[in-house]
Amino acid sequence: MSTRRPASNVRWLNPDEERAWRAFMRVMVAVRTGTARDLAAIGLSEPDYEVLSTLSEQPDHTSTLGKQADKMGWSRSRLSRHASRMEARGLLRRTPDPTDGRGCLLVLTAHGLDTLDNAAPAHLESVRHHFIDRLAPEDLIAIEQIDRRLEEPLSGDDRPPERHPSA
Repeated sequence: MSTRRPASNVRWLNPDEERAWRAFMRVMVAVRTGTARDLAAIGLSEPDYEVLSTLSEQPDHTSTLGKQADKMGWSRSRLSRHASRMEARGLLRRTPDPTDGRGCLLVLTAHGLDTLDNAAPAHLESVRHHFIDRLAPEDLIAIEQIDRRLEEPLSGDDRPPERHPSA
């Protein structure tokens, strides 16, 4: 966000916009750093927790690798590598997808569900500590309004916005 203006067709941020952008980035970094540190203290990464929690919400605690990757905003190959590490720890297992011979299903194991059940209270306390309890109710409403606004496609953009779930 340099103040240099080499190209006249660039829509540079004005000072208010730049302050808002930088504040948003600081908030994201601070909250994610805090919650990631707190999850690490109980032996999980943010992606571990996201995989466990989203699988726990699925029927039979099962999802296709593709749906899970889309939900997390990851490539299939990245999730596949991460799932291999989680599988080695007994948190999930992979089974062939009966509807797609090339795909697989991710299945939450009993150990994975127990791990999530044990981690959830600490994670929720972390989210409260680093985010919820620091904001007024009207701030939370404003964040939801911003989220809805950002979900709307831009004028002339027929692509749906990418959704990356929060913790």
